[in-house]
Amino acid sequence: YGLICIFARKLKLFKRSEQKLNRIKVVMAEKDKTGLWLSEQIGKSNTTVSKYLNQRVQPDLKTLNEIANALDVDVKDLLVSNR
Repeated sequence: YGLICIFARKLKLFKRSEQKLNRIKVVMAEKDKTGLWLSEQIGKSNTTVSKYLNQRVQPDLKTLNEIANALDVDVKDLLVSNR
């Protein structure tokens, strides 16, 4: 029973992480920018930016605004539409 619970929790975490909420990686590719470049622009570690790009962590609104400014795009261009 314990193994099943652990597996179920991991599966739930895996499914949650699959949900795409931001488009930062897509916009960066369109702008031909790297994660290292973005980390330098917004003053975050390369590891943190990598987590944003791979959807493991979502940036807070202040950081999202900083990312939009660095990439010269509207904040809404960095978000996946809910429509």
